[in-house]
Amino acid sequence: METSAPNALLTDCPARLAVEIIADNWSFLVIFALREEPHRHGELVEMVGGISRKVLTQTLRKLQGYGLVSRTQESEHARYALTELGGTLVEPIEMLNRWARDHGEAVVDFQESHGSV
Repeated sequence: METSAPNALLTDCPARLAVEIIADNWSFLVIFALREEPHRHGELVEMVGGISRKVLTQTLRKLQGYGLVSRTQESEHARYALTELGGTLVEPIEMLNRWARDHGEAVVDFQESHGSV
């Protein structure tokens, strides 16, 4: 019996969950910010440009709900870190970041030349 590869077009495909998680730009950026070490909420607000405290809190809670981020209380401050499972997303996110760095200018040039923005 042949096992077919997951088809992301199907509603029950696990790949859809991955897309749901990292397609949210805040989740992507928060995971990227936490890739090297844990951070406090205020540090993350400063690191992730444009995110409000409220949206960061919502994003962290969502990532905790997926089991990707943990929260530990240290004195009066909470620290957030990637879990082991969350750490498995670092490499794919770094690959997407490299792609954006290498090809982002070409995308912007195309959009400007075709009036697509």
